[in-house]
Amino acid sequence: MSQTLGPIALRPISQERVWGVTQLPAWYPQPAPGKPIGELWLTAAECIAQTESTHGKSLAELVQANPTLFGNSADGFPLLVKTLFPREKLSVQVHPNDAEAQATLNQPRGKSECWYVLSAEPGAEVAVGFREAITPEEIREAITTNTLESKLRYIPVKAGDMVYVDAGTVHAIGPGMVVLETQEYSDVTYRLYDYGRPRELHIDAGLAVSKTTTQAGLVAPEEHEGFTRLCTSPYFVVDRFTLDGTHAPLGKQGELQLLVALTEGCFLECSTGTAIPLLPGWATILPAEPVAYTLRSAFGATVIRIAEH
Repeated sequence: MSQTLGPIALRPISQERVWGVTQLPAWYPQPAPGKPIGELWLTAAECIAQTESTHGKSLAELVQANPTLFGNSADGFPLLVKTLFPREKLSVQVHPNDAEAQATLNQPRGKSECWYVLSAEPGAEVAVGFREAITPEEIREAITTNTLESKLRYIPVKAGDMVYVDAGTVHAIGPGMVVLETQEYSDVTYRLYDYGRPRELHIDAGLAVSKTTTQAGLVAPEEHEGFTRLCTSPYFVVDRFTLDGTHAPLGKQGELQLLVALTEGCFLECSTGTAIPLLPGWATILPAEPVAYTLRSAFGATVIRIAEH
């Protein structure tokens, strides 16, 4: 077999946010005083590989050198995975779809996304879409009169829930939860309302791409042999593997995949004869190489697998 890149563990990049937290899970570096962390980007282009064969290279460098192994796109890595830590309400926002992003922004992608709830305090909720039919003019008026929150459709969430948010959905994430977000690789966000915080709003651009009817909402899990399918979209699928002293073949040999372990003690075995630990909360990318992978754990472990669709 020719030389392969093999699994690539990426060091997360922290993003300071006004609504973020001052304490992260123990396996992450802790925020500096006065610098709340709202997001950890797990597959950012700037993330640096920590695995031996690719150590010190950024994801962008690896994709540029090996495009056929990472989605074969001239526009870089296709998916951005984040962990969100909202201590306060996130702004009410909306994202364009692919066609809108390409036509008006010269960007390759819009942003459809999904949220897998890792933990949630009692009463935690997200907003997706509107409670009843509403026109763009009525949305604008609600923003002006500070009544937009009352127009949104709220969904209570708990650990293990999955919420799909397609492009064009007006949405917001509430406080008191930790969320693993999978999205198209785009950072185009139109902020419609921000509870009086002194941040820029993008009302005209946001209303231009807002849809009053979307596919957003809770997604029912589907049981497959060896894993649970949490979400299927035109851009990605998200699966959950649960191990308890067992092993689980990943399948999808030769396809781009990425893994995020949610607990310690899980290992990834490769048909090339190597095995590596999966660091909790980090992304490990499996390039589209002819290598078979198996998850193994001596005790209870949960791993999320994300792949292109």
